[in-house]
Amino acid sequence: MDKIGSPTRLVRFQAFEFDRQTLELRKHGLKIKLSGQPMEVLSMLLARPGELIAREELQQRLWPHDTIVEFEHSINAAVNTLRRALGDSADEPRYVETLTRRGYRFIAPLETTAPLSSPAAERRSETAAAEARGTRRMPRRFWTIAVPLMVAIGAGILLVVSVARLRERVSRFVGAVREPPLQIRSLAVLPLENLSGDPGQEYFADGMTDELITELGKVSALRVISRNSVMLYKGKRKSTPEIARELNVDAVVEGAVMHSGERVRITAQLIQARTDRHLWAESYERDGRDVLNLQSEVARAIVEEIRIELTPEERARMASRGAVDPEAYEAYMKGQRALDPRTYDIAIKYFQQAIEKEPNFAMAYAGLAGAYSELGNDELISPQESYPKAKAAAMKALEIDDTLVAPHLTLGWARLRFDWDWTGADSEYRRALQLNPSSADAHSGYGSFLPFLRRFDEARAETKQAQELDPLSSFPYLQMGAIFVMSHQYDEAIEQVRKTIGIFPSEDRRNFSHFLLGLSYRGKGLFKEAIAEHEKNVALFPESPLHLGHLGYTYGLAGKKAQALKVIEQLKEWSKRRYVAPYDIALVYIGLGEKDQAFAWLEKAYQAHSNDMSNLKADPTFDPVRSDPRFQDLLRRMKFPP
Repeated sequence: MDKIGSPTRLVRFQAFEFDRQTLELRKHGLKIKLSGQPMEVLSMLLARPGELIAREELQQRLWPHDTIVEFEHSINAAVNTLRRALGDSADEPRYVETLTRRGYRFIAPLETTAPLSSPAAERRSETAAAEARGTRRMPRRFWTIAVPLMVAIGAGILLVVSVARLRERVSRFVGAVREPPLQIRSLAVLPLENLSGDPGQEYFADGMTDELITELGKVSALRVISRNSVMLYKGKRKSTPEIARELNVDAVVEGAVMHSGERVRITAQLIQARTDRHLWAESYERDGRDVLNLQSEVARAIVEEIRIELTPEERARMASRGAVDPEAYEAYMKGQRALDPRTYDIAIKYFQQAIEKEPNFAMAYAGLAGAYSELGNDELISPQESYPKAKAAAMKALEIDDTLVAPHLTLGWARLRFDWDWTGADSEYRRALQLNPSSADAHSGYGSFLPFLRRFDEARAETKQAQELDPLSSFPYLQMGAIFVMSHQYDEAIEQVRKTIGIFPSEDRRNFSHFLLGLSYRGKGLFKEAIAEHEKNVALFPESPLHLGHLGYTYGLAGKKAQALKVIEQLKEWSKRRYVAPYDIALVYIGLGEKDQAFAWLEKAYQAHSNDMSNLKADPTFDPVRSDPRFQDLLRRMKFPP
């Protein structure tokens, strides 16, 4: 009785109007985007206002084949979506009341409007009524008088109706002018909720969040907040307007993921930040092999809803991406989650498993490339071992799918740190930004590259972009401090680091703030303060040869020769059991002023393609030896651009 067969078609409650036949909800005459299960729940509640609709009844009607665990999560999600569309609250309900563990009840008073009749039905009704009354034929004289009179009255009525309609149209036009058009040019995808009932599936929900962010980031007209910032809201209860203010976005995307067996279901909803208005919601369910296409489909639906015109290239990048083995995709997701200095080896194993299951899985190759690159960057293995593997995996990924951003970033870093191919590195970063203008990693990566060539203004501009895309992460703010250090602006660097610590007071200091302060104080000749900061940094990174080398360098400049020589001994001892870059030992000799030893180790670093040799052109660390012909020869051989 709650759909087409209902005795009344339109149901009104306060500012809302619900059409039982078309299943449309309007507020003040404007259609509200509500569909799927939330709409069905509303339909059932309005069919029996004031009555309890049991959870079991909702389950039989809407989720007849689901498990109990899935139903509990699904009904909660559907009711929450409905409440958001109505502007309702579970704590102080105006429309939908929860009866704990029993069900739901619609509590607002209703008005109903009879369904519209067809013209034929109206004629039949009039005929039947006339026959029932036994109507007599009127004399001709009556019609002679009545017809002109009726015409005059009718004309008057039409005039009144026309004026009323004109007034209504003008009112609507004025209202449309007063109400600003929907403008969404920035959004955040909040962490998708895991509906599987299995905490071990969190990695899958987080991975789907990452990929949806990546898909939406391909649209140049849209600013999409990075994963680092949105993941801070995982498990937190904040209102949409509050989140939007903190992230400075026009809208947010919320949703949930159910991964069960070989099926994947994702529910997503788009909410306008300023008004907390529900704009769009949809549920999708696909076979596990279609998970990549599912991500693209959801992203395209959101873009269509916010009326952004895609370029032909963007349409191609957001097109369907083919099937993938579910086990391969699951291994890839686990690999992404394991990308941490302590578990790079585990990540590599997962990516290799994914490739074994799906040999043409481009994203798995991209993940593998990133893991090898990080191993080299953190000096956990030698550059000769890490970067060739990283480059091979990245190029394989692009051979399969040249729209991926991550392989270009890996290649950009490898060409910078290992190949010293400055033009090639620049090209890779630019291509990454072209493919995903909202990639904070791409802006940050390019901002890290540019100072090596003394392009400081461009570096600051890129880093500023990274800050806007990743506003709740300290990294791009500290990167700005690093640019100040490289450009010898030590006071500005100290101010930037202090400002960052003020913005992120509770963040783990493993974010290299002590390192930057040490470099800045050292540049100002404040060696006591510099040593204190470097010692704090080494305490945070006790296994890092690079950080220990910088402490030794500072000891040397401060005249603490014994401590500096002790650092050299420790680095050489470490080299017997793990990789230590010759560059790190060269640093200490520069600080001690022992130039012959310094250049002997720099030559070893050149031959080994040590990571930080790419710093030579701009890094103030090399100021004490910059005028030496041997140093200029190194710059020439490394082919730095003028």
